[in-house]
Amino acid sequence: MGEQFTRFSSAKKYLINTLPENAKSIYCGCDIKKQGKKLVPDPTHCGYVPRNTLTRSGKVNQRALRIEWEHIVPAWEFGHQLQCWQDGGRKNCRKVSAKFRMMEADINNLAPAIGEINADRSNYRFGMLAQNATQYGRCEVKVNFKQRVVEPPVHARKRIADAYAYMQKTYGLKISAKQQKLFNAWQQQAYAANTNSKKL
Repeated sequence: MGEQFTRFSSAKKYLINTLPENAKSIYCGCDIKKQGKKLVPDPTHCGYVPRNTLTRSGKVNQRALRIEWEHIVPAWEFGHQLQCWQDGGRKNCRKVSAKFRMMEADINNLAPAIGEINADRSNYRFGMLAQNATQYGRCEVKVNFKQRVVEPPVHARKRIADAYAYMQKTYGLKISAKQQKLFNAWQQQAYAANTNSKKL
């Protein structure tokens, strides 16, 4: 995708307006419906059930009812590699760093996600977890809050690995050898699965 933005808000607007009819949320694969300018997940077929239907204060968990634009490589991860982050976090980077603004608004690193899962994912790294995927109904994403690790479902792994590769190539993002190995494996698995399905 060639569109370039310097503001996250403009990138989000563009993505909402150009969202394909058949778009699905990245982790749960839920259909996405447009309600005015808002996007909402349709859990009918994907089996997503909120981890928390209510917030701590007893109000309806609105983030479980909306689609948000998830930074696959979290802003924290690419941001804290820049000096501006050391000097004052995300707010400061937005103000002083053109590179940060471009990275934050890069649509190749943004994917539609259910708000609750976007919130739970936070800036945790991706990895493999032993636990069963039962936190979000039939949605196969796993979040381990103690280890600060998220295991995405199989269908989302190539998209995630590709976004990391893109951010490395485009902006010189540094990632650990362990993460690199994991993403390479995900890309190979997706390639093998694709090749096998063509043979059938």
